[in-house]
Amino acid sequence: MCQLMGMQTVRPGATRRDLHVHSTGATTNGKGFRNFCDSLPSALSPIANLICNYPIKTRTVIAHVRMATQGRVRLENVHPFSRELWGSYWIFAHNGDVPSAKDPATRALFLQTKSKRYTPVGDTDSEAVFCFFLNRLLDVFPHAPPNMADVFVELKRLWKELCSGSGVIFNFLLGQGGDTLFAGCWPGARPGSEVWNSLYYTVREFPFTTCQLIDDDCEVDFNTVTTPSDRVAVIATAPLTTNEVWCEMAKGDLLAFHGGQPFSSPDDFRRQLRTKAVDISVCSNSGA
Repeated sequence: MCQLMGMQTVRPGATRRDLHVHSTGATTNGKGFRNFCDSLPSALSPIANLICNYPIKTRTVIAHVRMATQGRVRLENVHPFSRELWGSYWIFAHNGDVPSAKDPATRALFLQTKSKRYTPVGDTDSEAVFCFFLNRLLDVFPHAPPNMADVFVELKRLWKELCSGSGVIFNFLLGQGGDTLFAGCWPGARPGSEVWNSLYYTVREFPFTTCQLIDDDCEVDFNTVTTPSDRVAVIATAPLTTNEVWCEMAKGDLLAFHGGQPFSSPDDFRRQLRTKAVDISVCSNSGA
């Protein structure tokens, strides 16, 4: 099973790139984004070396460690996937298994939506689900860019519909420009399972501390790389540090991360956006 990592911040922050097999990622930059993909294992990839030495600052990161359990190891099957919708780039990565989106006997039916603007290029169930999401959003909002809180409402409905299918394991990250990062978890942790079925998140804010990485014998002192106004939400398949509080998402949770904060309710999300007096339309890409 694959692994996911996402980051959403209140202002552009630096990223650190770790080397893993088949690891790829995307970062936002203003209205554009950088997508670093390679079909080679990262330990052998020149692109991975570039990223390690590239001074990237961004508000949103989506990274994916692909184990290639479905779909051939080819560039068109490498996450994250990206498409334009309503004048903004949407970026998607998925961990799990959606049988109806990968079985040739049911894949065409799964992709039958009113809007047919988006079609998969590769043969993964992940890209098929991404196209399904975008087409169904376009079915509901065909003309003007909707309010992002309204998009959250519709995503929750689509999410519930998708997870009701047989044999579905579906953890995903979906980024809209640099403003909002959605994260969904299904089915969550299963006792006794060694498969990565969960998503966890932590929020780092002032006063910052020093953290100990789980998979590396080193510490990171966030006081040296942050300011008191910074706030960073990190989402991952498993906790990345040993001395931070990581919240495990429950089965069926769908959260919106904005300004480094998680929101479980579209109404709370809408109120927060209005309180901050920011542009909450889909085309907003304020300084990503």
